[in-house]
Amino acid sequence: MNVLSIQQFLLYSLAVNYAILLVWFCGFVFAHEAMRKLHSRWFRLSPEQFDCVHYAGMAAYKIGIFLFNLAPLLAIWLVGNTG
Repeated sequence: MNVLSIQQFLLYSLAVNYAILLVWFCGFVFAHEAMRKLHSRWFRLSPEQFDCVHYAGMAAYKIGIFLFNLAPLLAIWLVGNTG
């Protein structure tokens, strides 16, 4: 694999992961009650706990996107631009 293909892979991965995060956020905002009812079939969570779990999950997912997609992509771009 050359550097260009790694950059493209990281960029596409970043876009796909942010799309997933955006769909999750939109589902959480616009279908909050339906999601809560669906999940309450399997788990006993209060509405506050449900919100906290999803908020923490979105935060962890976003941090993962930063660590595994954005940071390596920026590092490759910076090394490529200085060299």
